[in-house]
Amino acid sequence: VAWDGTGYGGDGTIWGGEFLAVADGHWRRSAHLLPFALPGGEAAMREPWRSALGALVAVHGDAAFGMDHIPVIAALSPNQTQVLRTALARRINAPSTTSAGRLFDAAAALLGLCRTSSYEGEAAMAVEFAAARATDAHALDRIVVVADGAGPVVLDWRPMLASLVAGLADGVPAEKLALGFHHALADAIAAVAERIGIADVLLTGGCFQNAVLSETAQQRLAAAGFVVHTHHRIPPNDGGLAVGQATFARHPLEEIT
Repeated sequence: VAWDGTGYGGDGTIWGGEFLAVADGHWRRSAHLLPFALPGGEAAMREPWRSALGALVAVHGDAAFGMDHIPVIAALSPNQTQVLRTALARRINAPSTTSAGRLFDAAAALLGLCRTSSYEGEAAMAVEFAAARATDAHALDRIVVVADGAGPVVLDWRPMLASLVAGLADGVPAEKLALGFHHALADAIAAVAERIGIADVLLTGGCFQNAVLSETAQQRLAAAGFVVHTHHRIPPNDGGLAVGQATFARHPLEEIT
């Protein structure tokens, strides 16, 4: 399970929410998060509200721009609304991404925890810390695991995000929603692992520096009978890239499409 912020995918999109099956010198993209558009492209890394907008449009379409009860939408000026609406409709500087990191950014902005970031990972950390403060979770709708023929399984997170927004409108504390968000992601990881059926599951990528996500996913996977591997000496984030590159150079893997 490789969940991170951004990485260039072989299909020309931005990856970051991937499930990669590895065996016998080969690898295959077995599943991924449902892609959504990032208005402003790279600017979304510094401004989580852009990820939130892209995610809302993925859920509600153009109608998202009329949801003024959502602070992320209400904060847009008429000129911003017009520009962003056009950019998303025409996919102008609005690349598609499966990034789990950008989905965390979207949750952070929607929950009012971080609209703009002053350093990398700030928004995702805000969601993690909010979840850690919660005494119990508000249950969100499950992430739907959708099989698409012979292609990768897709994790449709839209029902989950819609229920998060609904919970916020109903006055549910952000901390409880943040913990529910983590639980939904961990449940989805276990569901995909069961569908793929490989006994050994490795959790890697910067998202698994998040203790709440990592520990909850490990619990779900172990309960389902999987052997879970996590990082110890080598960090799961960018700090481990050079080791991974060196290992791949020595033992390259061939992609199976």
